[in-house]
Amino acid sequence: MTIPSANEMPLSTNGAALRLKNDDNVAVCLHDVAAASELVFDDLHVHAAADIPLGHKIALRSIGVGELVLKYGQSIGKASIPIRTGEHVHVHNVESIRGRGDLAETP
Repeated sequence: MTIPSANEMPLSTNGAALRLKNDDNVAVCLHDVAAASELVFDDLHVHAAADIPLGHKIALRSIGVGELVLKYGQSIGKASIPIRTGEHVHVHNVESIRGRGDLAETP
């Protein structure tokens, strides 16, 4: 098993959040993050727009309606409403695209 390097899983300078892959547009909060807290990943600076609980995600950039939300370098859903940089990313603004029978192509 290969252990990812710090470059592949950047931690914010204050240890508050982890971006699992460099192309992710969200980071996972490793503890509760207070509104207005700054998260810095190298030259990326993000301010939390609201309180974000432990284990939830913060948007690292704006994500448009219908755009894929990327975590682990993989899509975990798509934005159901516009998500601004620093906003809490969770079920209130992301919808799943996995296992959706209503999206399945019919033969």
